[in-house]
Amino acid sequence: MSGMSGAGSRAAGVEGLENKNYTMPLVWLTSLFFMWGFLTCLNDILIPHLKNVFNLNYTQAMLVQFCFFGAYFIVSLPAGILVKKVGYKTGIVIGLAIAALGCLMFYPAAQMRVYAIFLLALFVLAGGITILQVAANPYVTILGSARTASSRLTLTQAFNSLGTTIAPWFGSVLILSGATAGLTGAELQAHEAEAVQGPYLLLAGALIVLAGIFAMLKLPRIVDDEIPVHAGDLGSSAWSYPHLVLGAIGIFVYVGAEVAIGSFLVNFISEPTIGAMTEAEAAKYVSYYWGAAMVGRFIGALAMRRISGGVALAFNAVCACIFIAVAMLGSGKVAMWAILLVGLCNSIMFPTIFSLAVRGLGPHTSQGSGILCMAIVGGALVPLLQGVLADTIGIQMAFFLPIICYAYIAFYGWKGSAPKHG
Repeated sequence: MSGMSGAGSRAAGVEGLENKNYTMPLVWLTSLFFMWGFLTCLNDILIPHLKNVFNLNYTQAMLVQFCFFGAYFIVSLPAGILVKKVGYKTGIVIGLAIAALGCLMFYPAAQMRVYAIFLLALFVLAGGITILQVAANPYVTILGSARTASSRLTLTQAFNSLGTTIAPWFGSVLILSGATAGLTGAELQAHEAEAVQGPYLLLAGALIVLAGIFAMLKLPRIVDDEIPVHAGDLGSSAWSYPHLVLGAIGIFVYVGAEVAIGSFLVNFISEPTIGAMTEAEAAKYVSYYWGAAMVGRFIGALAMRRISGGVALAFNAVCACIFIAVAMLGSGKVAMWAILLVGLCNSIMFPTIFSLAVRGLGPHTSQGSGILCMAIVGGALVPLLQGVLADTIGIQMAFFLPIICYAYIAFYGWKGSAPKHG
């Protein structure tokens, strides 16, 4: 009842939570974090590649991220409804199958050499990943002690970062480094377009195998209505929690800033005044950006057992602002490594914002998760806006936009994340 504080209810909405070991379910869930990190980061390689194939400007090239992350906005709330109806495990299987379909669509897109079909394939792929995120993020926060939920999600996000660290090398070797000697005009364009077919067919196969594994796995069943109902929860929705709404804005600007920086790294590093290298060489440095986030997440998973999430979030955001300012005002290797070090600052941000935002939502947790995943649309809009800026004021000065994003995150960590119920 509304006056109860949840006594006699299961503490985390999982059937049979008490005295259970959830190590294996977490291991398999972690594999999902790896896969969607890998697939998402490949966009950083696709952008300069498709920019060359179709002779695009920065704004047009950023449509890759617009379509990919736009799927989060369109699919997230329906995904929350789907997951609530079919269950978290079945939601994961459906998400994997849809993501595999998106990967398979790269084959006809390359055959026809139509940019719009590449964008549609990215939208379908991201739709599948969105369903995975809506299902898997609450799973990780709920499987275990509520006190260590932020640390646990940070640890699984570290493996997401392992995927993002490996993907640029994978893309550099298999997509950007293909032999093109002697090819010109339409023949060269056809060869470069087809370079994506093999890698994405391999990824489709891996996703199908994972879908089969999850279909057979026995995972604990999350039951939203068994999460404790507190006074004031009845008749309300997740939107009535200010710390969730502010957290959704935090996810929006964080994902937008992280994706915008990653999207421009290859072109920024290959600039004559910065790294003065080929795009294939510059692509390998993108691994340092995402690798720094991976290292930071492993460190953060331990450190945040002692440091509050809000304080850690504010500190990292301020450091990110400083590094970006150095990259904007500097040149050569100093500017290059400054922008790469922003990855270290990013390390704890998504899982920390997510876990702070869903605190105390009770039966509104799945709706809250859908809202937060919907806010990932920042990855569609912020890079597109930075693309417009890069086309008008230059790629280096355009980085002032992520500084604004990280300034808001510092505010959210310091003040905006305190749980309230409106």
